Amino acid sequence: MALWGNNDSIRGGGTVTLNYQTGAVTGTATTFGETGAIQEGDIIRFGNRLGVGTFFGDAVVTSIASTVSLTIGSTAGLGGGLASTTYTASQLPKFSVLDSKYSKNTGYAVTDSYVYGVADAGTDHNTTSYKLSHGGWVGVTTYIDAAGNYRVKSETLVAMSGITTGNAPGFPPGPTYGGTDS
Repeated sequence: MALWGNNDSIRGGGTVTLNYQTGAVTGTATTFGETGAIQEGDIIRFGNRLGVGTFFGDAVVTSIASTVSLTIGSTAGLGGGLASTTYTASQLPKFSVLDSKYSKNTGYAVTDSYVYGVADAGTDHNTTSYKLSHGGWVGVTTYIDAAGNYRVKSETLVAMSGITTGNAPGFPPGPTYGGTDS
């Protein structure tokens, strides 16, 4: 199992529920393990980060039993209260799952941290406060400073090229997160 991959947009669909005691994830209308879908070693992202619904956090998939059954390795990167919800999948760096800065929703409207897979082309046209110097896996934190100014900090977690994006939310984030529509 690699420490990270190059795909931040893995095919998903359906809904999932999690048994916190066993780490068992049960899907409805899901395609776990199928070609192009979530695989062992990928990250499952529970919920929605786009402002509609709740984001519960991330976990590493340790095994897949069928298209509707998989197991995660730990609930450390998850917030509580996960009921039946949507999911997305990514090959982001596994170490970011255990960093609550990037895995759990902070709960603050003015602060958000997220790991984005940014293709090299994603750095060329971006002239906003989200401008990056190169592609790769990038942690981006947004916040309002003490003077009321919107701020963006970025941290390159893995510098690389060849990332497949199409992630949700996209980079840079839309107006919900203080970014642009592009």
